[in-house]
Amino acid sequence: MKAIIITGASDGIGAEMARQLARRHGAGVALVLAARNAAMLERVAADCSAAGAQTLVAPTDVSVQAQCLALVAAAVARFGRIDALINNAGRSAHALLEEVEDLGWYEELMRINLWGSVWCTHAALPYLKQSRGVIVAVSSLAGLVGVPGRTAYSATKFAMGGFFEALRAELKAAGVGVTLAYPGVVATQIRHRGYNAAGGELGHSSLKEDKAMPVEECAALIIDGMERRKREVVMSAKGKLGRWLKLIAPGVVERIALAALKDDCKQV
Repeated sequence: MKAIIITGASDGIGAEMARQLARRHGAGVALVLAARNAAMLERVAADCSAAGAQTLVAPTDVSVQAQCLALVAAAVARFGRIDALINNAGRSAHALLEEVEDLGWYEELMRINLWGSVWCTHAALPYLKQSRGVIVAVSSLAGLVGVPGRTAYSATKFAMGGFFEALRAELKAAGVGVTLAYPGVVATQIRHRGYNAAGGELGHSSLKEDKAMPVEECAALIIDGMERRKREVVMSAKGKLGRWLKLIAPGVVERIALAALKDDCKQV
């Protein structure tokens, strides 16, 4: 039996990954489900249990280091091992820097998106080395190409990319895989719940949603990347192109990034 920790597992991509892993592996997988909302985690756990998986609900705020340590300790106490850590917890944001008066929420976003992943990974690392397991970091296309209005969010995701790329090289000899996933616009509520300029909840999406990837497809791509121990999973042809095009034609990439925004959000 493999034990897998999934952060941000109460909704969206994380919840869907949990359900798909349960359906794929049944009794062969134990899922440790972490997020802040215990009631939502219980509902996801019930779905996974119905598919035969063992589950552990672990209410966790990854922006608090002590809770990340407690999450890993609970997983090991219950299942005795960790075979995969999926760092999926995260929050979105959209605001022009000039409109932000208090940068405190920039720091909080970094604690959620970057430090939560770092703290969980650091705590789980000895067990992942024992199992020669795999670490998944769910980044974003905004972690490959800077998106106007998303200075805070892009900063956290670029930081994730640098951290996990370096860690991959460190862990190669230990047999621990590191998969970086770069979703584009996925049909979840993450953008609606992201920070606005005042540090409150945005309440809507600033991006065009008409071609959003179904959450089921995104989750399946990440799971496939993890199980095949792929280095990266980039989920958009435009994202793949933009990553390399910015090296030779950065102005073109900036126009592509602007085109992804709704017209009423192009105040740059």
